[in-house]
Formats: sequence, structure tokens, C-alpha cells
Amino acid sequence: MSEPRSAPTVGQVVLGRRLLDLRERAGLKREEAAGVLRVAPATIRRMEMAEVALKIPYLQLLLKAYGVPEAEADLFVQLAEEANKPGWWQRFHDILPGWFSMYVSLEGAAALIRSYEPHFVPGLLQTEDYARGVLKSGAIGQTSPDDIERHVALRMQRQELLTRTDAPRFWAVMDETALRRPVGGPEVMRTQIEKLLEATTLPNVTLQVAPFANGPHPGTYGPFVLFRFAMPELPDMVYSEYMTGAVYLDARSEVATHLEVMDRMAAQAATAQRTKEILQDLRKEL
Repeated sequence: MSEPRSAPTVGQVVLGRRLLDLRERAGLKREEAAGVLRVAPATIRRMEMAEVALKIPYLQLLLKAYGVPEAEADLFVQLAEEANKPGWWQRFHDILPGWFSMYVSLEGAAALIRSYEPHFVPGLLQTEDYARGVLKSGAIGQTSPDDIERHVALRMQRQELLTRTDAPRFWAVMDETALRRPVGGPEVMRTQIEKLLEATTLPNVTLQVAPFANGPHPGTYGPFVLFRFAMPELPDMVYSEYMTGAVYLDARSEVATHLEVMDRMAAQAATAQRTKEILQDLRKEL
């Protein structure tokens, strides 16, 4: 049986979709593909949905049955071997919920990340002390000092993607509430505001604040993140978190609705330049 994973890597997701496409192009049903491996059809579904790691012997048999040329099959196997390697974040498996492992994988592979945050500064822009203050509040359901420090370390390492060579574009809208809610005291908040101001100087970062004075907006239901990828096999995806888990949406209608809401919020929020001025004024107040 294929080895289960707490969460797939993006590479496994992409290859699973390619495997599905190859099977359908070959005109085979899941039951027929399962017959090649002498396994249950559910095993084929799990491979295609990236619910399990891709076992190389299984892949080789399936690719041959699907009529994939040898050179193309060899490349597919090489990609699978690479995709099956644990992501860097998996060393935090002791404190990282499986439903959030997928988020970190998607975040690292996205070309565009659009985020709406009504309660706190987005994780990718938090300082260590601010993150520690949020985590101590019990926002992750774990409050032991060791767990909190591990979560802070994970959050800080995630931020490295914003300054890497192939950094994604990060566009965040956050409510004024996130800036007005004190976390860790005035000094922590002052340092956090300074970090946000520094982030606005990055060419791939756009930050907007939705001021109280602008009234209600269509995103008041809760935070969500929209991912867009350069890989054609991966559709736009929306991540929405709740207290004990999260959902990942990729249905076109649902993604389109979230995208429309995000666009409307961005149009209604303070411009990037005005946001800088708001942050500068807040820094003076602290």
C-alpha cells in the first residue's frame, strides 16, 4: 500500500493531476488502472488526489499502461522522486497540524498570494515578538512555551519566501482592527508597525489597510487567502481557516466569488500610499 502523508507537497498534487490526465487520455477507468496494479480502485483515486506518496514501482506500471513514451516516463519518475521528498516545514511536524502543512506547501509554490486579515497582522509580516504575543493568546490552541517558540520559528522561516530570488507577489488587505488591537504592549506594536513599513518598500509586496471610517465591506465574514500558481495543473485556490481546521476551495465558482470580494475590498481600502501614511501616523501615536 502507498505510504500516507499528513499533507501532500505541491509537487505531489501536480503529478497526481497529471496522472489523472494521462489515464483519461489513455481511455482507462480507475477500475482498469487498478487492475494493472492489482489494487483497489480507491488506491488509484488516492494517487491522483495526492492523498498518498507516489510509489515509483506503481508509477512505472501505470505510465507503461497509459502508453507514455519511455523518455517522458523517466522524467515523470524523476519528478515523483523529488516531489516525495519531505518539505522543509515537515521538521515542524510535532506542532504543525496536517491541515496547515498543505498551506505552507501552497504558500511556497504560489506566484501570487492575496490575503485578507481582519484580526491580526498577516503571519508573513509579523515580528517575532508580535507573533509570540498572538500565539500566547491561545490562537493556535497550544500555549506551552516550547510549542509557542516552535511556532514562532516556523513563522519566521516562512517569511523568507518574500525575499527569495523567485519571490511571489504578496498583496494583503487588513482591517484597521489588526493595527489597533494591542499585542505585547506599545514597544512590540511600534516595532511591528516599523516592520510593516519596511515591507511596503519590497517591490513584490502590496499592503492596504481598510480603515474604520470606510465603513463595512464584503469581506467581514472572516479571513481568507487566495493562491495563484504558475503551474497550469494547479487552479487558483482559496484557503479559509476556522478554529480547529481549514478548507481548501478550488471550484471555479467559489474561487471567483472570493476573488471578486478581494477586488472590491482592495478598491475600497486605503491605497498603498495612503496605507504608508496611516502606518506612519500610528507609529507616532505609540
